[in-house]
Amino acid sequence: MNWSFQLYSARNFQPWADVLKTLAEAGYSQVEGFGGVYADPGALRAELERNGLAMPTGHFSLDMLEGDMGGARRIAEALGIELIVCPHIAADLRPTDADGWRRFGERLARVGAAVVAAGRAFAWHNHDFELAPMADRSTPMEHILSAAPDIGWEIDIGWTIRAGADPQRWIDRHGARIVAVHVKDIARPGQGLDEDGWSDVGHGTVDWPRLMKSLRARSAARYYIMEQDNPNDIGRFARRSIEAARAF
Repeated sequence: MNWSFQLYSARNFQPWADVLKTLAEAGYSQVEGFGGVYADPGALRAELERNGLAMPTGHFSLDMLEGDMGGARRIAEALGIELIVCPHIAADLRPTDADGWRRFGERLARVGAAVVAAGRAFAWHNHDFELAPMADRSTPMEHILSAAPDIGWEIDIGWTIRAGADPQRWIDRHGARIVAVHVKDIARPGQGLDEDGWSDVGHGTVDWPRLMKSLRARSAARYYIMEQDNPNDIGRFARRSIEAARAF
């Protein structure tokens, strides 16, 4: 398997040249981009190639995708990004009921159509709020997937569990929509206190061997991307996570 790495995890461990070298030496062959690395796509592409890395997926803000699709397309073309992922909506902009989330899904459907017209695939990336039940017991994610039937889903397993949801249930119901996976682990009680409660993959509480078996069998996922939102040692996180994941 070609394991990928979300570069947001390494935002506090600059320079990027050192980060990419560390990832390549650890055994990664792919990385996932985010807004903080797109300033000079040509230079980044050269650094990726120098380390034998590819960037098949990348996160792009909703503002950019709605306001500057041409710019997003140029970045994607320069870096070889095949799957454009929209990762977030700020808390003060989030809908508060089912109808609002259906309209948001329709908005994502329009963005997805524009991304496809630009020659790329499109997916939404979840955090915890999309999986948390609302007053009517429905979840935002249900309405997003229903209102935008042609977009993919980059499921973040860690945030799904933090929302109190069972990732297996979502894989069983919507595996065909899952095109990428954020491989993230949650620290054991009393651990990871300076890492926002996250863990190196395979060293926390998530049953990754079982979930990986299910994802391989029941989802359309092509990309498996390591992420830790606030690691205190990027080299340790990168190495220990891929070493554990190779046994999944």
